[in-house]
Amino acid sequence: MTSMTPSRQPSLREGLLLACGRVTLAIAAVLLASTVLIMLYGVVMRYVLGGAPIWVDELTRYLIIASVMLAIGVVWAEGAHMRVALLERRLPPRMATALVHYQWWLTLVLMAGATWMTWHYAMSASMFRTMGLGVSRSVPMLSMPIGFALITAQVLLHGPRPLTSPALEIAPDEEVDEPATHDDRNGGPRT
Repeated sequence: MTSMTPSRQPSLREGLLLACGRVTLAIAAVLLASTVLIMLYGVVMRYVLGGAPIWVDELTRYLIIASVMLAIGVVWAEGAHMRVALLERRLPPRMATALVHYQWWLTLVLMAGATWMTWHYAMSASMFRTMGLGVSRSVPMLSMPIGFALITAQVLLHGPRPLTSPALEIAPDEEVDEPATHDDRNGGPRT
């Protein structure tokens, strides 16, 4: 998670965003760790003891989906997902601000819509049962509307401001202090 500078106190909104991110990442990490343990159990049961329970594959699939849905909002809020922010950096300040606001509104509307659609989808699957676990299909499907609702909340808490970019960039006027390893005269390595 992004840490605040010691000289500046985070606002309530930033504090809520940070707390929400920590909680969801902790839950996602527990789900991912349990996925690994369940997979290892399935491997041992299948290849050592001769037969794995049918529910192992199904449960690990649902846990992976749930852990991703929980973590994706934090990744978005930190700007750690793959994206190209070239326009934001190259446009004049007013146009860049308008682009940031447009991206924020678009993300907010899409995530709220995805929350609504996946909620209805999960509820429509309630009459069916999963094959391996034998529970209502709504139970594992609820990870999608819960995840999208968390993303929507994190987008709201983040507000329309530029996403941070964790990548290290070298300015065009900076030089890299690495010795040349290729000799252009003879086309081979420099000796």
